[in-house]
Amino acid sequence: MTVRLTRRSVLSGLGAGLAQSLFLRQVSAANLFSVQAGEPGKLDLKLTAITPQVLHIGIAPAVAAPPVRELGIMDHPHEVALGASSGGNAVNWGKYRIQVAEQPLRITVMDEAQKVRQEIEFEKDSTAVRFRLGSQPLFGMGEGLSGLDRRGTRDGMRNGEGSPGLRTAGARVSIPWLMSPEGWGIFIGQPVGAFDLSGDHGIVRSSVANSTRNVYLVLGDTPAEVLRGYADLTGYPHLPPLWSLGYMQSHRTLASRDEVLGIAKTFREKKLPCDALIYLGTGFCPSGWNTGHGSFTFNADVFPDPREMFREFHEQHLKVVLHAVPPYDFHGKLTDMGAAAHELGDAVPYWAEHMPLEEIGVDGWWPDEGDSLPVTARLERNEMYWDGQIKAHPERRPFALHRNGYAGLQRYGWLWSGDIDSSWKALAAQVMNGINVGLCGIPYWGTDTGGFVPTRELTPELYVRWFQFSAFCPLFRSHGRAWKLRLPWGWNMGTPGPLEGAERLAGWPLPQDLHNADVEPICRKYLELRYQMLPYIYSAAEQTHRTGLPLMRALWTAWPQDAKSVLIDDEYLWGDHFLVAPVLEAGAANRKTYLPPGAWWDFWSNRRVEGGDEVAREVDLATIPLYVRAGAIVPMGPVRQYTAERSEEPVTLRVYPGANGQFSWYEDDGSSFRYRQGEFTRIDCAWDDASRRLTLVWAAGNRPSSGRKVWVQVMDRGTRKLVIVTEHSTTVRL
Repeated sequence: MTVRLTRRSVLSGLGAGLAQSLFLRQVSAANLFSVQAGEPGKLDLKLTAITPQVLHIGIAPAVAAPPVRELGIMDHPHEVALGASSGGNAVNWGKYRIQVAEQPLRITVMDEAQKVRQEIEFEKDSTAVRFRLGSQPLFGMGEGLSGLDRRGTRDGMRNGEGSPGLRTAGARVSIPWLMSPEGWGIFIGQPVGAFDLSGDHGIVRSSVANSTRNVYLVLGDTPAEVLRGYADLTGYPHLPPLWSLGYMQSHRTLASRDEVLGIAKTFREKKLPCDALIYLGTGFCPSGWNTGHGSFTFNADVFPDPREMFREFHEQHLKVVLHAVPPYDFHGKLTDMGAAAHELGDAVPYWAEHMPLEEIGVDGWWPDEGDSLPVTARLERNEMYWDGQIKAHPERRPFALHRNGYAGLQRYGWLWSGDIDSSWKALAAQVMNGINVGLCGIPYWGTDTGGFVPTRELTPELYVRWFQFSAFCPLFRSHGRAWKLRLPWGWNMGTPGPLEGAERLAGWPLPQDLHNADVEPICRKYLELRYQMLPYIYSAAEQTHRTGLPLMRALWTAWPQDAKSVLIDDEYLWGDHFLVAPVLEAGAANRKTYLPPGAWWDFWSNRRVEGGDEVAREVDLATIPLYVRAGAIVPMGPVRQYTAERSEEPVTLRVYPGANGQFSWYEDDGSSFRYRQGEFTRIDCAWDDASRRLTLVWAAGNRPSSGRKVWVQVMDRGTRKLVIVTEHSTTVRL
């Protein structure tokens, strides 16, 4: 094959004072792709550095420009300049060296030790892309797949709730991203077809014959670097409003105005913390908030005076979130103009239907369905619910809980796993699902607590175990058919309420299960713990926003060299410091948990445990294994009934000794975008284990921290000391 460096190639490498194109060659395509226009059999191969960790490999017909933008990929105006290599078909990319072979067309990337980090090949006579899989487990490809390790699998990347694994794994949200603990990730641009990971090499075969192909390679020395690279590529997660990290109660079939208001009142009377009430639309239930699918008209039988009802909710510090179903032909953006903005299904007129509800007090949206929308429209819908809410309330951070999306969803909203069964198998699958979705760049995720579709396995025990799991998911929300059994007090009302199709389960639920007084106090325990942990959780969310690290993390993201950690699929890290091991079996009296190397602390017993092996812990119905890493610094607040409730009780910094540690404690107003102008406080906390000294340093932000009182408690001794934070640095010895 003849390779020609053309004038166009040279000019492309010099553009705008930045070395945007690292390598641009015209190659023979006669046996590679079918090119319909221009000089027959010629393609441009372009290698571009987006960052020092992210490489773009593009192929397009020689006489036609490639697509200006790849779906889901951020604009990157400042690519990284790289030096030319001495070899004609090679180029230096920072500490990496890229070698281009001509037959077959293969791009090999090596590190400074001459180790091949990845090798990507465009197959002859097809639109397939091949790449090395390495020897480690593989993760990614979006939501709704069975198991955690993708190695050995094939997947058609079909979106929606038609997947065979829906009942346990959840709805399929396909994202063409694959990641390895070996330090690489790969993103295949549109059009995407099937992923075949059954051999030594991965193969992605496009469903559409196309001579244009974008492939993105992310490399890093640590999993955190790879995840940051993916965030550089597809966008960093938004910083959610603080209230969205509180508890949300979903409703289905509604009886009356009094019932709607009564449930809100019951939360406050029982002092069960809650921040939001979510209402399903009519259509999926006989009596929801509106008059039917796609309607923005309130159901007068239950919301006769929505403005007044919303005012009452807000007086009780409860947010309101409404369910919405899209038009079948939804498309477009709120920036559309002219004729495009008047098309049926366009985002401009569709969002206009939301605006009257925004004006009377809706705080967030629950955009359901959208399975049949084209992938571009699915992402445009995610974006509309972000841009639209900002348009309505410029100073307020949006909230939207989606069932569909694509790479880039993390910039705009949340994701939940769809209509899964109420079963132990589904609960276990959701642990894997949450871990994997986080590795796909979508950190704000959760499930229908208790499962959506009732089965005979839906008992007080299953609901409690699922509730405990959800307390350590970003989205803490109960929802499902037979919805009153999803209330924290629902298993002690003597009646299940509307069964909503579960009548088919003759004899379910058992009469004795409807008089279970144990469920509510256990739910209270985990609700109160969730709200006490909000300073830690919100700091973790800001870390996610800043770095791309998810809140729910696979163990191997912190221990990539630990072979056992890489294989764990039933436990996870919650932020930097906590390890969560949900109980996933009925009738369990103990739970084995793998603790990675190092010292750990049992959160409940405050007992130190050495890691590097499995540990067994007894569990009653009120307990799941919860461990804290030695060296952890954990800010804990008082119990609140809602996230914005004021308290004079100082935050307690819990220190778990046994290793040096650090934590970035972050605060802002929890609701606006003023943090972008510096209105926040970041206190860097550092623990020196040998001297038993804790140092607090005001690190960034213009919100004052000087004079603030903080309790400091070292957990091996139990005693605590009240500390006043000074303007710059405060040190306390314990």
